[in-house]
Amino acid sequence: MLAFWGAILLFAEAQAQKLKTENVILITLDGLRWQELFGGVDSLLLYEKTFTDEPEVLEKRFGAKTREERRLKLMPFFWTTIAKEGQLYGNRWRGNMVNVRNNQWFSYPGYNEILTGFQDERINSNNKINNPNQTVLEFIHRQKGFENKVAAFGSWDVFPYIINTERSKIPVNAGYQPSEGPQLTEKEKMINQLQQEIPQRWGSVRFDAFTHHLAKEYLQKHLPRVLYVAYGETDDFAHDGEYHSYIKSAYQTDQFIQDLWNFVQSHPQYKDKTTFIITTDHGRGTVPLDTWKHHGQQVKDSDQIWLAFLGPDTRALGEINTNGQFYQTQVAKSLAAFLGLDYKNEREVGEIIPAVIGK
Repeated sequence: MLAFWGAILLFAEAQAQKLKTENVILITLDGLRWQELFGGVDSLLLYEKTFTDEPEVLEKRFGAKTREERRLKLMPFFWTTIAKEGQLYGNRWRGNMVNVRNNQWFSYPGYNEILTGFQDERINSNNKINNPNQTVLEFIHRQKGFENKVAAFGSWDVFPYIINTERSKIPVNAGYQPSEGPQLTEKEKMINQLQQEIPQRWGSVRFDAFTHHLAKEYLQKHLPRVLYVAYGETDDFAHDGEYHSYIKSAYQTDQFIQDLWNFVQSHPQYKDKTTFIITTDHGRGTVPLDTWKHHGQQVKDSDQIWLAFLGPDTRALGEINTNGQFYQTQVAKSLAAFLGLDYKNEREVGEIIPAVIGK
């Protein structure tokens, strides 16, 4: 009860502060472990021949003596920008923990939890079933001033069902869906063509480069106030047991996020008025070694995740090294609060993360 009233007071305080955030970009990296984010490349996996081709090449590029050096090489934007100007949660080596609340520990339940703020026992598969729950994106889309200002792009073709485009009317481009509209840019036309010509490695998931560049084109053309970008490669490369590809994809996604940040900081609608929230849908296994490929109820530790925040209303606390417990359910209400909205749903949702809003 104290936590509830504390969150209410925090929201009222945030309203009174006249937050600078006018736009939010939510980003997810499917199945990226906290171990790589906070520790860089894992030497045990790096030199396991079953998982890594040419480990010496990967070692030269991403290896170092300390976790701090390795993580800087792997995720330079996270550790040169977010760690200096924002906040990072989930380094369990230092007692800071973030977990999912749902008991499934795989993608659809995780994305539902991120986007609704609660776990739902009805969401127990990755099947293409329209989400019965209203997401925070749909909630925002229905608020005055946000009509037609919310959009989503994902590498996984289940996102139109997770966001329930049929009901929400939010534009969602996912999987190998082409960009549509009367005035496509040359880049959109080229991506549409490439998506048809390049062999599909995973039938339900496209390469993240397509997702990234289509999302950025949409951002430039339509100037949404809320954009969700869901990268997917890290999870699929991990399931394939290709640690080298998983690592390279993590690095590239860090570069994609930096590219989005550089754009918003160069545009008058977004500069110093945009908050980034970055997280993952689930963790992965650790022991035995080969469980890094997997996640789900039977895979120990795959409920362990991480969170990152960067924007004008988030204090520059960097890596949160104090003991604490946070949850995936806290993303949705925090996202809405940055926009001055008090998000509620038919079920109780996770409360705002106290330190991320307000100077």
